[in-house]
Amino acid sequence: TTLFACEFDKGVVIGADSRTSSGTYVVNRVTDKLTPLAKNIFCCRSGSAADTQKVADIVRYQLDFHRVEMDKDPTVLEAAVACRSLCYSYRDDLTVGLFVAGWDDTLGGQIYSIPLGGMLLRQPAVTGGSGSTYIYGYFDREYRKGMTKEECANFVSTGL
Repeated sequence: TTLFACEFDKGVVIGADSRTSSGTYVVNRVTDKLTPLAKNIFCCRSGSAADTQKVADIVRYQLDFHRVEMDKDPTVLEAAVACRSLCYSYRDDLTVGLFVAGWDDTLGGQIYSIPLGGMLLRQPAVTGGSGSTYIYGYFDREYRKGMTKEECANFVSTGL
């Protein structure tokens, strides 16, 4: 799995490869690792497919409930905190690495990284997953703050 995300002034660009593997065996060549959690909020999933899908399903349910109860859309930070809470609470049982990325009226475009163990970290650009070790050099060399939407899209697509 290779995940990429990059903020620009009015949003975020996210991307992922589509291959699911088990060791060296490719289980599925066409997997969707970008999961919507709410309007304008996505989860980028790496780790155990079953674990990451279940976390995304639970958080999507919580955010839907929040939207109905509070009569407003959840923020990206609220979605990230919901993911972090689950990942931290079950850190000994889950193999999950997530990015929560999206846009809201409060803080604009945001990316939050939740690695194994459940720590929450906001980052302007991030790469993750087992395939990310092959592109850290590209990431460090090419990323710069203040990129436009087109530059972010090119940065993400070239990295993948």
